Amino acid sequence: MRFVALSSLAYCATVLGQNIDSYMQKESPIAKAGVLANIGPSGAKASGAAAGIVIASPSTTNPDYLFTWTRDSSLTFKLLIDQYTQGQDVSPSLRQSIDQFVTAEAHIQQVSNPSGTIHTGGLGEPKFNIDMSAFTGPWGRPQRDGPALRATAIITYANWLIDAESNTTFVTTMLWPILKLDLNYVAASWNLTGFDLWEEVLSSSFFTTAVQHRALRQGAALATRIGEQSVSSEYSIEAAKALCFMQSYWNPSGGFITANTGGGRCGLDANTVLASIHTYDVDAGCDATTFQPCSDKALSNLKIYVDSFRSIYNINSNAGSGNAVATGRYPEDFYQGGNPWYLTTAAVAEQLYLALHTWAVQGSIEVTSTSLDFFRQFSSSVVVGTYSSASSEYLALTDGIQTFADSSLSIIAKFTPENGAISEQFDKKNGAPISAVDLTWSYAALLTAFAARSGVVPIGWGAQGLTVPSSCARDSDGGVRTVVVTFNVDATTVMGENIYISGSIDALQNWSADKALLLSSANYPIWSITVLVPASATFEYKYLRKSDNGAVTWESDPRNTLTTPSSGAIATHDTWR
Repeated sequence: MRFVALSSLAYCATVLGQNIDSYMQKESPIAKAGVLANIGPSGAKASGAAAGIVIASPSTTNPDYLFTWTRDSSLTFKLLIDQYTQGQDVSPSLRQSIDQFVTAEAHIQQVSNPSGTIHTGGLGEPKFNIDMSAFTGPWGRPQRDGPALRATAIITYANWLIDAESNTTFVTTMLWPILKLDLNYVAASWNLTGFDLWEEVLSSSFFTTAVQHRALRQGAALATRIGEQSVSSEYSIEAAKALCFMQSYWNPSGGFITANTGGGRCGLDANTVLASIHTYDVDAGCDATTFQPCSDKALSNLKIYVDSFRSIYNINSNAGSGNAVATGRYPEDFYQGGNPWYLTTAAVAEQLYLALHTWAVQGSIEVTSTSLDFFRQFSSSVVVGTYSSASSEYLALTDGIQTFADSSLSIIAKFTPENGAISEQFDKKNGAPISAVDLTWSYAALLTAFAARSGVVPIGWGAQGLTVPSSCARDSDGGVRTVVVTFNVDATTVMGENIYISGSIDALQNWSADKALLLSSANYPIWSITVLVPASATFEYKYLRKSDNGAVTWESDPRNTLTTPSSGAIATHDTWR
């Protein structure tokens, strides 16, 4: 009976794999054409866009996405630059588009906007009009992931120009001035709050910190290659501190990565899955310090994130426990009705394909107590340990994970219309495509997932062998050293209430109720936030309760007092009074 059952499972997996092969064969050229159609000046759906400008979508109503976002553009061109530099598409037209992208981004850097000028924070402006003029309407700004992602894309191109064409002159004279602006911005602002990649939460965000860390590492390496040693050292120092701060997002009791330090949500978010795949480095193996896709922390996080969507979408109702489901941005989402997204569902598959690729390279799987629940979805008998690629347990695990990843793509295939056009979301009730049509990021996400399934992965970026420094302190512009403090308070709330903190120092908004920092309820009734504050300092702080009706209630006296160490990180464990 067991032989029959296993044979049936193998047959189903084979059929599923063949179906995904067919879907990829059909959809890949459509997705690639969809990306190129959204790039100016000649893209079929990018009328009015300047050369090298990526429109998010041709949609102009409900929602209006006919703008260019630095984040979306950079992720898109990172895909295209990878394709060009790895020999998958070496067409002259793609090379021209890459050069036009670089020129366009150099122009956009100089455009004064509501976030500031090039010297006063303007690089944190998230979106522009497609003619490269400033968008001046209200928006969630600044967003600090854009400069880091742009730097990563252009650095990939720069390294190829040096290696393949020996064109160091072009890199130093044309690309480095662009890169240095972005990297200097990242080095100076990685520890400042900004809006998350969904443009909704003003706090520190895991995705942002992760891509900032990567950009600084790559920037330091490129700077060394071209003789810019002084800034290389600066970028390396800041990267080490950003890496240290990244560890604070991990929720050990919950077994997941807390997406944002604020926002008042549970903390589960596609933000964390996207961070893992966009900071993938095959040379780093299953490193948990950088949350590589096959690391125990990233796998545990993936399971809990996926599970959070099992019961909230009707189209997932027939999926049994442990089977793939459609996923969205975060469980509490209500934008456009709160639906699954193509790009987030693809990201689940991509993380697993990247994990499978890394396990194949290293020839083994390590199961830890942190990742055990993830692996037990695929083998109930698995225990903590290391399984070589020759073992039956390894084969059972990788077969199950491959099937899960393929099933995630099969959900996308099921809800892809016949013409292959991919929107932003698909309806949680019936799977119909909704929201912005022909979303560039959706097409790009499919292409990177397809590539990962085929074993085509980006080159490494320097994550191998990194260790967490013992101190997270940094020097601010005023020369004040800072340390990381995680404020925790046990506070019971009712629906519509959130807990905030303010205090006697700038980092805690100087007793301002209006600007008080929102704590996360991910471990309710414990509310938490991680903040960089001055080292070797004594200050006061209090928590306050804000209601949706505008009521503000401070906790009772006396004020809390904290003295910080000279370096490192500490946490408080307070109780609401």
